[in-house]
Amino acid sequence: MIGTSELLLIGALVLLLFGGKKLPEMMRGLGQGVRSFKDGMKEGADHQVDAANPNDAQQQAAPQQQTASTEKKNEQTDDK
Repeated sequence: MIGTSELLLIGALVLLLFGGKKLPEMMRGLGQGVRSFKDGMKEGADHQVDAANPNDAQQQAAPQQQTASTEKKNEQTDDK
């Protein structure tokens, strides 16, 4: 397990090696990379769920279509 003193030593070495101006740019790039990785993992999980249950997408679309047709019928009967 890394303790506080080790983290401070690593931080000081990184600061000496890269300098104060380059360090924020590197951390920004690291943050963007992590965000991109998380988004990719989330998309991959969504595709796996869709591939595992293709009927779920059809079943979810069907009630919406039924609702639209029911609303049209109700509008027609209201007009009479």
